[in-house]
Amino acid sequence: MKDIQVILLSYSNSSALHQALMSLNLIINRVKGVVVIDIPDLLLKTADSFTTQAKIEYVKLNNNDLGKVLNNYIKELSCEYVLFLYDQDYLNSNITEKKLELSNEKQVMTYQSTIKDITFQRPFFVKTYFLKQNTFFQNNEVPFKEAILPSWLSLLDQYHIILENRGIISQYFKDASTSNVEKIKFIKKYQSKVTNQIAQPSVAVMISNYNMADYVGTAINSCFLQNSRPEQILVVDDGSTDESYKVLENWIYDPRFKLLSKKNGGKARALNELIPYIETEFIVELDADDWLDPDAIFVIKNHLRNLAEDVAVLYGNLRAWKQMNFGKLKYKGVRKGSQVLNKKELISYTFPLGPRIYRTSSLKENKGFPVIEFEDGRMYEDVSLLNTLLGKNRLLYKNFTIYNVREHESSITKKNPSTWSDFLKLLN
Repeated sequence: MKDIQVILLSYSNSSALHQALMSLNLIINRVKGVVVIDIPDLLLKTADSFTTQAKIEYVKLNNNDLGKVLNNYIKELSCEYVLFLYDQDYLNSNITEKKLELSNEKQVMTYQSTIKDITFQRPFFVKTYFLKQNTFFQNNEVPFKEAILPSWLSLLDQYHIILENRGIISQYFKDASTSNVEKIKFIKKYQSKVTNQIAQPSVAVMISNYNMADYVGTAINSCFLQNSRPEQILVVDDGSTDESYKVLENWIYDPRFKLLSKKNGGKARALNELIPYIETEFIVELDADDWLDPDAIFVIKNHLRNLAEDVAVLYGNLRAWKQMNFGKLKYKGVRKGSQVLNKKELISYTFPLGPRIYRTSSLKENKGFPVIEFEDGRMYEDVSLLNTLLGKNRLLYKNFTIYNVREHESSITKKNPSTWSDFLKLLN
């Protein structure tokens, strides 16, 4: 009975693709069809040269959106199961000893993949109807396409998942490049479950968005994909002229999500609109083009539990990524923070101090972010606020890395020619 649709995803090596296609002969009597999604044009000849009883299709990505392409393709399927293989994967002979099927209560079979001692689970064998009911995130909702299937898996009830432990998947080559290893470290965090939630102190996230329709969905979704969710997610759109507001409306169904809209006036004014709505003890500032690790709120709360009362801001390290062409991200490294004790150390900090977790009472006592004369308050609002808070309270550095910075050409600091030295002349 031909009841399996095979989906080969993102193969980048012709030998690996050939190995994967050849390995399907081990289950060919059950393969209804094969679709190859997201491969370079130069690999098409590899697939064309392969002869099999099963029909092979090729699907290109529209706007590099793997999640959307998968959802559209799967909704048209009529077979019972979908089998996923990724990049370097192929089936080995162990599969002939296993009857591929899922019982009534199990919907997803996963397998473990290991690269550089990092082991994580990937969905492998899934009931088609279940995929139709539980769709994948689109590309602008997760930081990179490699996270689309693992993020989907993290939302499922463990009752529906069974781990395949006979070693039926092998890899032609293990990509241990720095960028890939960092992506896998991030992906593994989707699967870290928190057994003891930290209720107190309460933490919210605030985001000001201006024309970041391509990225803001990733920022917001990173708040919802937390293994310990924030109590509030507060977002203000600062008069965007792109499709941002349409993206932001996707989350208004959730009671923890608050969305405001205002005429464009700069980030300081925009964030100040959110302050009256903060109900938590602390709030994390998240830029609309950045995103949080899946364990960010849990890590933050753990550091906040015994925070001294005179600390107005907790901060740590930043993980930097470079936005490349075709939606790809290149890992740039961790910008490790250091303790700031005074104004001199603040203005000599070599990158933005962050992530910034503000004590809400300190933020409200200061009446929010100062709107200074420089650039009508549209630049360096973070330094203006931190400088003010330093006059009354402490800033505290802790060595943790849960915040991801996206470097790209649309950033306001890239577009704005104003110099740092001009700003310092006006800083009190």
